[in-house]
Amino acid sequence: MVKKLLKQERDPSILILDFGSQYSELIARRIREANVFSLVVSNLTSIKEIQAINPQGIILSGGPNSVYEQNAPKCDQKVFNLGIPVLGICYGMQLMVKELGGTVTPAINKAEYGRAPINIDFESDLLSNVKDKSIMWMSHGDSIKNLPDGFIKIAHTENTLHAAISNKQKKLFGVQFHPEVIHSEFGMTIIKNFVYSISKCKADWTTETFLEETIPRIKEQVGDKKVLLALSGGVDSSTLAFLLNKSIGKQLTCMFIDQGFMRKGEPEFLMEFFDKKFHIKVEYINARERFIHKLNGITDPEEKRKIIGGEFIRVFEEESNRLGPFQYLAQGTLYPDVIESAGTNIDPKTGERIAVKIKSHHNVGGLPKDLQFKLVEPLRKLFKDEVRKLGKALGLPDEIIKRHPFPGPGLAIRILGEVSNEKLNCLRDADWIVRDEIKKAGLYNDIWQAFAVLLPVKTVGVMGDKRTYAWPIVLRCVSSEDGMTADWSRIPYETLERISNRIVNEVVQVNRVVFDITSKPPGTIEWE
Repeated sequence: MVKKLLKQERDPSILILDFGSQYSELIARRIREANVFSLVVSNLTSIKEIQAINPQGIILSGGPNSVYEQNAPKCDQKVFNLGIPVLGICYGMQLMVKELGGTVTPAINKAEYGRAPINIDFESDLLSNVKDKSIMWMSHGDSIKNLPDGFIKIAHTENTLHAAISNKQKKLFGVQFHPEVIHSEFGMTIIKNFVYSISKCKADWTTETFLEETIPRIKEQVGDKKVLLALSGGVDSSTLAFLLNKSIGKQLTCMFIDQGFMRKGEPEFLMEFFDKKFHIKVEYINARERFIHKLNGITDPEEKRKIIGGEFIRVFEEESNRLGPFQYLAQGTLYPDVIESAGTNIDPKTGERIAVKIKSHHNVGGLPKDLQFKLVEPLRKLFKDEVRKLGKALGLPDEIIKRHPFPGPGLAIRILGEVSNEKLNCLRDADWIVRDEIKKAGLYNDIWQAFAVLLPVKTVGVMGDKRTYAWPIVLRCVSSEDGMTADWSRIPYETLERISNRIVNEVVQVNRVVFDITSKPPGTIEWE
């Protein structure tokens, strides 16, 4: 996996060995925020592979296991003798201690979760410029009892004797807390200390260097062959279209399949923007009636998704054969889609490897392997925020770069129950009003998603002294950093009032607007 991931790509300056932490991806993102390239790989990565990569520093992630469990995940012990700086975080620190001769025990009655002030005991490169008694985020049920030879304690908390440790001579360090989470006040300082001062990395991971390295690589990979890209209008596929156009120009053909579930005005905007304004070749496929016919009588949300995904593949196959032949298929696969979380795929009871499901890319509906294409995936080592920066550097407007996430099946899953053209037109109008008023209020860029949902029931209302029986619209606005968790957005009452008044006055099939104030969890962002 590692060799395939890194083929023809620059080697990471910091390598993160993943032991199943929910924060492993976040560690990589924080390091990249310091303009240093990092990658997450399996904790089972061999010492030969690590030496071939030759990172300047290694981080051992946290994890859900205890190091004293029979089949607790480990790494090759030779990692600690490479002369490369190593930072263990939480489980990673405990593993380092155990493997080098120290002891770790359950923290009986002293487990520590959440915020805790650290007391700095000794000056060290790792904790340089970290304020004494600053708050760090703890999440552990085990603690270090005895340190291995050569290690010293450099910080503690009220409940944790060894909150941070150091073996300066061997360049081995550990912290019991999570510096990568935003709750840790000087967490980024610690990460930069390890990356810059200890590992001697250069801040050379920038949008400019990515373009300098990637454009020649795309040209070399593709040669004079033709490339097909399924364009959705989202930031990923749009950025990829601009990148490929800059790299190979007229060898690129984009295919936009209009399945009829886009938001109001989006198909027209995409064709005007890509085809006419920037002269990127886009083949428009009008498949609206075909998709709506397939959903006739379907009410189950998962069945909707499967039908839409399956029909997308069939349309894509037919149209690519008609327009082709194409030798390459471009996909906007991002780094979170390809991270192998090997720590979580070790069963602690049996020690057996559990298969990891790699997500299929929503823009192309999970295309089957028997399609006769070679893949071009130049964004596969980028996070979403990095893609947005790249898109901006390539000239994409804020309307696309800052576009709220939109599900692949589109409005079909924001209509609960059966989908019809009447309901789609109703929801399009209501959804446009929601986004229009959110933008006018200056709130659009502060909200993760703002949209409307149509419920499959009708409610009684009174409009113009007449009794009405029409659909209710749910207003859903959430704030989030990554979509994994979310809180409902506190929209000013005046904005809510304008949204409600406009919807019931301008959308004739609606007589009621309600506001969803459920966080995730327990709810989800989408309703279906």
